[in-house]
Amino acid sequence: MHSKDQICHEDYQKTADWLLAHTQHRPKVAIICGSGLGMLAEALKSQNSFQYSDIPGFPQSTVQGHAGRLVFGELKGKICVCMQGRFHMYEGHSLCKVTFPVRVFKLLGVETLIVTNAAGSLADSFCNGDIMIIRDHINIPGLAGLNPLNGPNDDNFGPRFPPMSGVYDKDLRRLAKDIAKSLGYSHFVQEGVYCMVGGPNFETIAEARLLHKLGVDAVGMSTAPEVLVASHCGMKVFGLSLITNKVVKAYEDTERVNHEGVLGVSKMRSEYLQTLVTELVSQLDINNNTA
Repeated sequence: MHSKDQICHEDYQKTADWLLAHTQHRPKVAIICGSGLGMLAEALKSQNSFQYSDIPGFPQSTVQGHAGRLVFGELKGKICVCMQGRFHMYEGHSLCKVTFPVRVFKLLGVETLIVTNAAGSLADSFCNGDIMIIRDHINIPGLAGLNPLNGPNDDNFGPRFPPMSGVYDKDLRRLAKDIAKSLGYSHFVQEGVYCMVGGPNFETIAEARLLHKLGVDAVGMSTAPEVLVASHCGMKVFGLSLITNKVVKAYEDTERVNHEGVLGVSKMRSEYLQTLVTELVSQLDINNNTA
């Protein structure tokens, strides 16, 4: 990462101050919506919403299924901010830009980050439409040195060498499993390891086989950078993957994945994911503040 990609603390603060001046909501929870999962934002009450293009310093989302709006509001009485559309490395954004909103959320007072994504399954036991609670992740770009924390460390956010073991909060994962059981979702709610690859192409068969041998249950093109920065900032993190397709692991298989199919499955299961996230947020131990 080159110095020109660095973003100074004042830039994050400028965006946070603009948002604080334009809404009375003071969120403790931030939700990042994956491909086709932006309906989570529609569930917020007493909304204030902003187009990304109107927010100083915010990147623009260019991917189908990502609306490009930041929505503030109440979810089951808890103040939240929701990103309808995230940013990806494959769109040409630097990882500082991909994770820019997370540090802004920290300055807004957010304590818990919930990430969702659409992912392909490598686990043989998973089915299309399953929801996977993320236990851990493998960050392939990060292992290759593409890391949003590259460059001078901003001590205002966190330490130079942040630990990542246990990054997905164990208590929140346990709570989500209990909620899934109470909702009758246990037969399609799984838990597993997510892997981020760079994209925008889907995986070759050889790549899929390699990831499977590494213990990966689901693979996608996002999430890890935001989670890394949230952890660096001291936030609690919870993640869900909606399984939208089976990753091809056999050369004899003629099935091919495409983004339209991913969005179709997202639409089919979105209501269940929304209900699970809504119930999780309702049981978080947080106090609301308003301006």
